[in-house]
Amino acid sequence: MTRYHCEFAYLGGDQAVADVAVDVEAGTIVDVAAGARREPGDAVLAGLTLPGFANAHSHAFHRALRGRAERSGTFWSWRDQMYAVAAALDPDRYRRLARVVFAEMVLAGFTAVGEFHYLHHDPSGSRYADPNEMGLALVDAARAAGIRLTLLDTCYLDRAPGEPAEGVQVRFSDGDVATWAARADALAAAAAAGGGDVRVGAAAHSLRAVAPRDAGDVAAWAARRHAPFHVHVSEQPAENDAVHRAYGASPVALLAEAGALGPSTTAVHATHLHPTGAGALGSSQTTVCMCPTTERALGDGIGPAAALAAEGCPIALGSDSHAVVDPFEEARSLELDERLASGRRGVFSTVALLDAATSAGHAAIGWPEAGRLEAGAKADLVTVSLGSVRLAGATAGTLLEHTVFAAGAADVTDVVVAGRRVVAGGRHQLVDDVAGELAAAIGDVARAAGGR
Repeated sequence: MTRYHCEFAYLGGDQAVADVAVDVEAGTIVDVAAGARREPGDAVLAGLTLPGFANAHSHAFHRALRGRAERSGTFWSWRDQMYAVAAALDPDRYRRLARVVFAEMVLAGFTAVGEFHYLHHDPSGSRYADPNEMGLALVDAARAAGIRLTLLDTCYLDRAPGEPAEGVQVRFSDGDVATWAARADALAAAAAAGGGDVRVGAAAHSLRAVAPRDAGDVAAWAARRHAPFHVHVSEQPAENDAVHRAYGASPVALLAEAGALGPSTTAVHATHLHPTGAGALGSSQTTVCMCPTTERALGDGIGPAAALAAEGCPIALGSDSHAVVDPFEEARSLELDERLASGRRGVFSTVALLDAATSAGHAAIGWPEAGRLEAGAKADLVTVSLGSVRLAGATAGTLLEHTVFAAGAADVTDVVVAGRRVVAGGRHQLVDDVAGELAAAIGDVARAAGGR
């Protein structure tokens, strides 16, 4: 057993608690005691300790675009640059890149990630010798970086409704749902054989790329496995228009008709919902994963977070394109963007923002036993130093608000994932030089993609 002594810890409620002992055995918290005396042999966590953060929506390969896709243009011109990166990846290059992208996430305080994975085949669309070689590269990368992974194997069939995939998209497509499901079955078996730190869920890319009935079949595959199902929903007005022209209804209405909404489903983005969309998502207890830093980077818009929360939707958070990898920035942006859109402050409490970043995010990617500091939960702990200029002036009474609204990834000093200390003193314990290896991996991808 390992005993962590936390200077301060967030145990729920609206205030941090001082002198908290967290006993950990076999990757699980077995006891939490507030007001505990520090004992010889305790592993000391100086600062504020929070539950691990969940990155509920990630495309690891998008990290290669940071700084290279910030010039003027639209979402669709950005997508062309993203496709060039996608075309440049092979299993070895992807494994190398993803390992350090996941390591960057752990340094920032993420202890689990939902990877929305659709780079399945080679650039010509032909299968690798192992049809899941790209997915297994992500599994290897996550384990090497020390992060828990939900691999959301993504069904992607068409370039637009009724139009088969072409160009780089052919490497995304399995042709039909039955072929996708057979490959996903094999992936789930292979991932499970390697240990309990990886789970496989399912995704339909969007109703532009997967017909509603097929999306329902993908959701049913996930339901049979008690696994999460994710789908991009209404990220762009052009997506809504294309879906309505093809099927005569909004994406949310079509997903509801296909039986694809519910507590195990996460709708990603939901930025441009039909007026009835929030109600349909809320009444079905569908989670919405918002990705504020990506939605602003791409010019997607500000989503209806307050309306979704009012309808009862759990809200999770993701860093999506990794324009920024910072769980504090994602969490506070949920509230700050709402202030910009509505002119009101305090729509989301600090506790609600923390819950979105921790427990709701873990539940959305199929780890409901994580995201809390309590007995029986996964032993995921993230400690923030109180010594930076950003947190100067914080008191015990203001510590949570000060941290959520001012701290950043650079303030994280220690990260424990399922009882294993992966970051200590601000240094990743499994990857020696995360910044240097990121630079090398991204440079290699950029050269292969023909970019700068």
